Amino acid sequence: MNTLNITTHGNNALSNNLSLGAITTAIGTYGAYLALAVIYFWFGGMKFTSYEAQGLVPLVSNSPLLGWLYGIFSVDTFSNLLGVLEVSIGVLIAGRLLSPKLSLIGGALSAGLFFTTLSFMFSTPGVIEPSLGFPAISVAPGQFLLKDLGLLATSIFVAGHSLTRIEAP
Repeated sequence: MNTLNITTHGNNALSNNLSLGAITTAIGTYGAYLALAVIYFWFGGMKFTSYEAQGLVPLVSNSPLLGWLYGIFSVDTFSNLLGVLEVSIGVLIAGRLLSPKLSLIGGALSAGLFFTTLSFMFSTPGVIEPSLGFPAISVAPGQFLLKDLGLLATSIFVAGHSLTRIEAP
């Protein structure tokens, strides 16, 4: 077994053996929190630009879940509201530094958001690459949307990890 022996010197010597697997898991766990928060800050920040707002139109307007929102909000207003939501989710996930309850809420909201964006794969024209047929998907929007499957799994992991910390005695 590969272990890292951490020893401090002095009157109260402390020896702690950490396996390489445990260290790697810890880096991956907190890396998932950090990566998800950065993605939300970056994507959320972009929602305040006209470029991003216009890029959402083919996805949102074809969605049975969200398309009706353009009847209530302008393209820019919807994008700005989504930006506020996404940055807020990023703050909640990063809030794991303060409380696992914050990251639980952030992870759950994130899972809901990525579940919604994955639904665009079934409603957005151009997801299937017509020259190759199913199951071939286009680069955009197909592969762009499919990556949200990994982000959904990461969101569920963050929520579950946070809940485990809350439930711990």
